[in-house]
Amino acid sequence: MNEVNRELEIIAHIRSEVTGSKIPTGENLFLVWGYPTAFFLLMEFIALQLWHENWCEWLWAGIPLVGAPLMMYFLEKDYKRTGRRTLDQNVILQMWIYVGFISFIGGATMGFAGIFEMAYCTFQGLLIGMGCFMTGVILRYRPKQVCGVIATVLSFFPLFFQGELWSWQLLIAAIVTVVALIIPGHLFHQYVKNYEF
Repeated sequence: MNEVNRELEIIAHIRSEVTGSKIPTGENLFLVWGYPTAFFLLMEFIALQLWHENWCEWLWAGIPLVGAPLMMYFLEKDYKRTGRRTLDQNVILQMWIYVGFISFIGGATMGFAGIFEMAYCTFQGLLIGMGCFMTGVILRYRPKQVCGVIATVLSFFPLFFQGELWSWQLLIAAIVTVVALIIPGHLFHQYVKNYEF
């Protein structure tokens, strides 16, 4: 049995070399960030509807507090499994780090400028939609491309909820997160399970 497993590992390694190391890793990262983001956006929306207090707006801080440790865990797990990262994997990881950095800087800047409630959910949705689409292009995985386009279109809807209705932008942002991260995350996770030997 050990000999069979060893042969399958050799075949998988040769296959990854021949196909340009396309056996994907990081299939959990969309879910790692998707679920906390959708959850905390929904919690913020519900809290604002119930209490209308300023502290409710800080619930978003749970997203990086939950997502970052989980991301590090899964990245380390994937690296131990494969022993290396391909160029595509490094490009995708760096792109998403950049998206997260720009999202944080954009949110802080818009908050200090007093325009956070006007455009941040649209700004963040466009970044996530673009990241999903580009990940699909790099991996040549069409469902991520399609979900990225849909999320990008949905990102413009928060602009219609201004003034007293601005908290509804959070609900739309949660929907964008489901479309751009959770749905393609589950599809890609299943694809990876079917892809491997």
